[in-house]
Amino acid sequence: MKSLIDMASCQKAIQAGVHARYRGSVERVTGILVEATGVPAALGEMCRIQRGGQDSIEAEVVGFRGHTTLLMPHGDISGIAPKQPVYALNRDFQIPVGPSLLGRLVDGFGRAHDGGPDIHEASWRRVHSDAPSPTERVPIQDPLQTGVRVIDGLIPLGRGQRLGIFAGSGVGKSTLLGQVTRGTEADVIVCCLVGERGREVQDFVAEVLGEEGLERSVLVVATSDRPPIERLTAPFTAVTIAESFRDQGKNVLLLMDSVTRYAAASREVGLAVGEPPTVRGLPPSFFATVPQLIERMGRTTAGSITGLITVLVDGDDPNEPVADTLRGLLDGHIFLNRDLAQKGHFPAVDVLESISRLNTTLLSPAQRANAQILRSDLASYQEGRDLVEIGAYQAGTNPTLDNALMRMPVINAFLQQDPHDITSLAETTQMLDMVAHAGEGVPQ
Repeated sequence: MKSLIDMASCQKAIQAGVHARYRGSVERVTGILVEATGVPAALGEMCRIQRGGQDSIEAEVVGFRGHTTLLMPHGDISGIAPKQPVYALNRDFQIPVGPSLLGRLVDGFGRAHDGGPDIHEASWRRVHSDAPSPTERVPIQDPLQTGVRVIDGLIPLGRGQRLGIFAGSGVGKSTLLGQVTRGTEADVIVCCLVGERGREVQDFVAEVLGEEGLERSVLVVATSDRPPIERLTAPFTAVTIAESFRDQGKNVLLLMDSVTRYAAASREVGLAVGEPPTVRGLPPSFFATVPQLIERMGRTTAGSITGLITVLVDGDDPNEPVADTLRGLLDGHIFLNRDLAQKGHFPAVDVLESISRLNTTLLSPAQRANAQILRSDLASYQEGRDLVEIGAYQAGTNPTLDNALMRMPVINAFLQQDPHDITSLAETTQMLDMVAHAGEGVPQ
């Protein structure tokens, strides 16, 4: 009877796909890396390190050096010592996904981080997976309301589009993200905060999302004090969660703040595993993984993931490496101007430097014409502003500039918006039409 029971359990284990776990040992710890020997694991696979009296910790294979396997622990490396056993788990990194994530705050590894119960879901997804193939993608034709007039009217965001917000520090990126979060029509919001200060997390939950917004949101947080592997993994955890809701037919808005701090984590990990530094010390793997992250967003036959990604430009230089790389990958960009912010113009969007590559698809011909009138007025005003401010311009000399000067008060009223003021798409369209034709028929 016992042999029959043993045979039945063995058969059940084989059918479930259980594999033998191979055991190695810790050789040394160098900085944030654990080097182990005797662990036949592939790149990206997970291992478990037994830390003696402490709880075991999982680690991800990030490289190899000779006969040693380089591991990056998913947590604090304290308590790891030489000769401790290391088990290959024969699986890659996966996280639980499902409706129970709504209203929760998780860390960069998908674990509960809000003091609530652990997240238990029947469905698990691989964090590092392929983007949808080009044949699975659906054309982006439907605008996604953000509630921000300057975006909805002049730099429209479509369902499944990827748009970047480029700005220096303290210019209003997070405030703009919060405004979009409150005004969007998306079914689910996934917020990924990478490298932020710890105090800003609760502020974001309380002031930006609020109780109502939190009910349809998932927060993935890896603050600046977390290990670099967690800050590196957090964006992929967030997009994996977004994919799970997209496949349920939802329209998901994925906010990521910021990809620049993800780049810093990539630099730390890359240098630790021995990658050669390239421009600004960034490893080659950064330029390989960023396109993989961006391409996983988009629209499919099931649903959509609309990406709004912030880029912290170094020294307000829009051509620095991270910004230049992202600008070539995204479907448009919004530049925030420090001079506008210092004048109290919020959101400090530089309209003439910002563009949506789906303008012609998302705006009607009348809307595009009105938007072009406003852009032309702004361009004319910028060209003649110096002469006007020093009193050297004579009215009537340039009719185009005269029209721009006449409309600038209503243009600024349209472009400026309180962070808690939400404007619908219909209202934005109507207001833009009024601004574009303001003053027509009035004698000059």
